[in-house]
Amino acid sequence: MKRSEINQLIRSAKEFFAKHSFRLPPFAHWTPADWKQKGPEADEIRAHALGWDLTDFGSGSFHKVGLLLFTIRNGSLKKDARSNKQYAEKIMIVEEGQVTPFHYHWHKTEDIINRGGGNLVIELYNADAQDNFAKTEVKVSCDGVVRTVPAGGKITLQPGESITLTPKLYHTFYGEAGKGRVLVGEVSAVNDDATDNRFKEPIGRFPQIDEDEAPVHHLCTEYPRA
Repeated sequence: MKRSEINQLIRSAKEFFAKHSFRLPPFAHWTPADWKQKGPEADEIRAHALGWDLTDFGSGSFHKVGLLLFTIRNGSLKKDARSNKQYAEKIMIVEEGQVTPFHYHWHKTEDIINRGGGNLVIELYNADAQDNFAKTEVKVSCDGVVRTVPAGGKITLQPGESITLTPKLYHTFYGEAGKGRVLVGEVSAVNDDATDNRFKEPIGRFPQIDEDEAPVHHLCTEYPRA
């Protein structure tokens, strides 16, 4: 992805969050120049990969296969963690028809919440013993109510609705066509993208960046050391 594209997507995201009265924490607005002045007092942000996260999953087409996230808070399973939080929270933007590919988490349980905008469509499969799609029906909790769908079944979340995704439950999601961009929240156990994601097909989690202009904000993988 070009840095200019990433910069524009972040600017657009900030406008979308503001439109829905979702306020980001102060470090969301720190520039690369600000980061040069930050010492070890900001090491929790660095170590726990808080902040802007944007990927096209190696597709080369962000608007078809991609996701923009901002990690607000996160713990760590490491003994020397900067925080003992056992939870994480993200805010995301999902465009109409923009796919996050099928994956599951080995350990993390998460609630995916439609915070506003359009509708979020989620497709579900259980994983079998070989990590393939099982043919069994899927049972999930949606706002405290158990719902059952066939293998590959869809659940559509309207604003205010949520779903609980448990470990080894394959899921993909995208914005419903004609309904607009979706403001999506995630509340979960500790998030570890390095070890806890199992994608159905091999993909790239973080983008290769063409530095055609300076970054407006660092991504969560780019912070300079204190």
